[in-house]
Amino acid sequence: MEQLLQQIEAYKQEIAAIVPNGADSLEAYRIKFLGTKGIVKNLFGEMRNVPNDKKKEFGQILNEFKQFAEAKYEEWKQSTAISHQSSKNEIDLTLPGNALPLGTRHPISLVRNEIVHIFGRLGFSVAEGPEIEDDWHNFTALNLPENHPARDMQDTFYINQNPDWLLRTHTSSVQARVMEKQKPPIRIICPGRVYRNETISARAHCFFHQTEGLYVDENVSFADLKQTLYFFVQEMFGKDVKIRFRPSYFPFTEPSAEMDINCRICGGVGCNVCKHTGWVEILGSGMVHPKMLENFGIDSNKYTGFAFGMGIERICQLKYRINDLRLYSQNDVRFLKQFTSAV
Repeated sequence: MEQLLQQIEAYKQEIAAIVPNGADSLEAYRIKFLGTKGIVKNLFGEMRNVPNDKKKEFGQILNEFKQFAEAKYEEWKQSTAISHQSSKNEIDLTLPGNALPLGTRHPISLVRNEIVHIFGRLGFSVAEGPEIEDDWHNFTALNLPENHPARDMQDTFYINQNPDWLLRTHTSSVQARVMEKQKPPIRIICPGRVYRNETISARAHCFFHQTEGLYVDENVSFADLKQTLYFFVQEMFGKDVKIRFRPSYFPFTEPSAEMDINCRICGGVGCNVCKHTGWVEILGSGMVHPKMLENFGIDSNKYTGFAFGMGIERICQLKYRINDLRLYSQNDVRFLKQFTSAV
């Protein structure tokens, strides 16, 4: 028993004097003291020579020694790893720093901000509303009562919890909410995300972004509408853009018109985007229907107004010559990095 205790004390002193020098010396220590034929294992084998009344005491001493040897191994192992990592990643502070990659705004955000800026110069302020809307603000208040055939033009996502709730199909619902609370003069644009139950393809998606505008005041005419939209298109696409208006139908405007510009992708020669016509429709517009004004207590004999709406994806497609709407939502870094320099 005395001999074993003296041996353990000698081993402790030996361990305390060891200064590991790299992974090789660390492994040599592990084999010598903690290996299957190492010193700790051999000392536990001496338990059979210890008297029964001393086995408990000797067992505690052995366990303490084993924990001491293992703790030293882990400590040296950690310091060796840190030292190895430091030597591997030494930093030369005299070298210039690594340049961080420049971030970018999404192309949809770029175009949205530009639209807001252009109309802001004409005195339009931004208005926003909820994406989960009720039937009144999304349809009925906009002159689309129940069973109106124009509702079939928009495949709608309804909410199971309440059949009166839906994902808004256009940002015209924001116009309705503004007219509900504010009396003329009203001059707003309403950018935001909208949803329609459509098959996803290169030309369509189940969610997209719109910007709609509304101007209500005394003596507002169709000429004001045309001049406003002419200004917008020339600021967005350049002075050389060709523009045409076509008669159309929207339940909340009368008269109504769609606005086309010459295709910016093919230059008007004809391509898949413009369906080989040379023209691309970019927005719908018209004079606000008197019934819609009356729905919000606005005197249609005193006030008139115009409204318009456009898809931001379509404007973005023509501005940056993007031929697939799915690219906007796929988060492909190769696509998004092209807009790094755009601000």
